Amino acid sequence: MYLKNRLFWIGSLIVFFLDQLTKYWVVQTFKLGQTQPLLPGVFHLTYVTNTGAAFSLLAGKVEWLKWMSLAVSLGLIALASFGPVLSRWDQLGYGFILGGAIGNGIDRFILGKVVDFLDFRLINFAVFNFADAFINIGIVCLLISTFQKTPNSRHRLR
Repeated sequence: MYLKNRLFWIGSLIVFFLDQLTKYWVVQTFKLGQTQPLLPGVFHLTYVTNTGAAFSLLAGKVEWLKWMSLAVSLGLIALASFGPVLSRWDQLGYGFILGGAIGNGIDRFILGKVVDFLDFRLINFAVFNFADAFINIGIVCLLISTFQKTPNSRHRLR
């Protein structure tokens, strides 16, 4: 059996399960607001929730964000299923974005908020989760793919 865009599906499943398992562990292990320094002052695990998007943008807009997560997820699934065979970087990029969108989307639909816990204090960064991280890694993969598709100077049309 042939599975088109195999890396897309594998990447999205890995990200989704990693995200959901780590969030489940945090919710079961920590009290809301509790922090555990792994590298004091540099990296902590801190259990917080977010009713918005990344960096608490659109805070309180869970209803709108959950439907956006669903639309993005369905669009990416349609692209991988019915679209062309994608390049390796495109498959990874879109797959990572799908896994993150589904992970955070499920939080929004079930909990009404997203569980965050990765806390880089050295750079005073917003607390985030693996879904957020992989959405950004996915964007980097898509940028790499775009640069690889850019014609070099020998192949440009004049």
